[in-house]
Amino acid sequence: MSDPLIIFDTTLRDGEQSPGASMTLDEKIRIARMLEKMRVDVIEAGFPIASPGDFEAVRAVATAVKDSVVCGLARANSADIDRAAEAVAPASAARIHTFIATSPIHMRDKLCMPPEEVLAAAAAAVKRARNHTDNVEFSPEDAGRSERDFLCRVLEAAIKAGAGTINIPDTVGYTMPAQFGGLIQELRERVPNADKVVWSAHCHDDLGVAVANSLAAVTAGARQVECTINGLGERAGNASLEEIVMAVRTRRDFFNCDTRIETKHIVAASRLVSTITGFAVQPNKAIVGANAFAHEAGIHQDGVIKSRETYEIMRAQDVGWDANRMVLGKHSGRNAFATRLRELGVEFDGDGELNEAFARFKELADKKHEIFDEDLQALVSEADHRQEDEKLQLLSMEVQSSTEGAPLAKVTVTVNGEQRSREASGNGQVDAVFRAIADIAGCESSLQLYSVNAITGGTDAQGEVTVRLERDGRIVNGHGADTDIVIASARAYLNAVNKLLTAPRRHPQTGGAI
Repeated sequence: MSDPLIIFDTTLRDGEQSPGASMTLDEKIRIARMLEKMRVDVIEAGFPIASPGDFEAVRAVATAVKDSVVCGLARANSADIDRAAEAVAPASAARIHTFIATSPIHMRDKLCMPPEEVLAAAAAAVKRARNHTDNVEFSPEDAGRSERDFLCRVLEAAIKAGAGTINIPDTVGYTMPAQFGGLIQELRERVPNADKVVWSAHCHDDLGVAVANSLAAVTAGARQVECTINGLGERAGNASLEEIVMAVRTRRDFFNCDTRIETKHIVAASRLVSTITGFAVQPNKAIVGANAFAHEAGIHQDGVIKSRETYEIMRAQDVGWDANRMVLGKHSGRNAFATRLRELGVEFDGDGELNEAFARFKELADKKHEIFDEDLQALVSEADHRQEDEKLQLLSMEVQSSTEGAPLAKVTVTVNGEQRSREASGNGQVDAVFRAIADIAGCESSLQLYSVNAITGGTDAQGEVTVRLERDGRIVNGHGADTDIVIASARAYLNAVNKLLTAPRRHPQTGGAI
């Protein structure tokens, strides 16, 4: 029998720390339900103390999810822990994950605390968390750069105080696989009562070895891995859930463990997270990239035709490629529409929401002959964005372009219900539209990213546009989709501007994160 490997997904917490990747409450619930459908063991829903919005999101996920453990992150202090406990209280199964930095550079320059105070704080935090739940996880932030003797002392104290899971974070992605595997093995050998807890790994991808480090930890005895969908996360990202799960599943002979993940939902989860965050998946991304199971070289094609196993070590269908694919069109009924969205992890609160979404679907179906899963996800995601309290809304747009002069755009926007129009020229149609909208909004910002992706194939494919704006150090993502790429661009830019004009939500990274 293979050992069970616990999958701890932190897309909603660490993944959201990617600049511009903030999610609405509804979007977090959609992702959480998809993770639950995949049978993820633990869902880290957020950092409740970070802001009222984060608290409400964690509490909403804890209420919605029934079959996975819901976890809240907390620094090693009473206020954080009590707030996390309150947020996860509605969950069928709850966990508090508390952490404190243990490396010399973090203790000296960030915490401004001597080692003995850090040791005491770690033990006290775990003990307080145990007053709320029996399921407590402890992490020594920046463990990879911590002094081994001190790290062992802290972990011994955390276990003695009642931690059931000990997570070892490579916070800055500095450690190499052989080192990280060796660290896990050494800690399991040296720390008293190490056999009484589950050992976990949390790796970042700054040097491109997050998955390799995580798998090295598994070979050294870790039985929980912390990861995210698509490897989403701050800086270069986290270890990728889909790569870890499929590596362990494909090479059970080597790892002698397996997860309970329903892998057929992996591609759908990847697309959902990509659509919501606007972070496109690169074509050559393992497991979920468009080219992951594509073969162009003649010798490869010939081999696969004769025997799939010649060049494929996994079946594309096992991770969700071409599985349960239903093509909808303008003649599709409301029931088929609602059923497919439910399969994609989208639930509606009452007939009102469903009717509105179905009306948008019919509008899209008049422009596009066939509507695929990706179109539906983009449609719902854009609707989630529009449900926010938007100050500016696109009313109409005209664009002129020729080889003889600069493109000209006339944009009409309602600002708090008042209609305003502006004309602007630019280096291209999109640039002209953006200039006109910026003039109406009176919101100066710097364009950090403009990304266009075709949602599906064909000349009638929807274009999905992501716009990233920065103002005074605040970064936001805007999202828009339409069969007309210029209209999609206008919607994305307006979506980002609306976010800049609202009160900033405190970033979940505030105060440190593992």
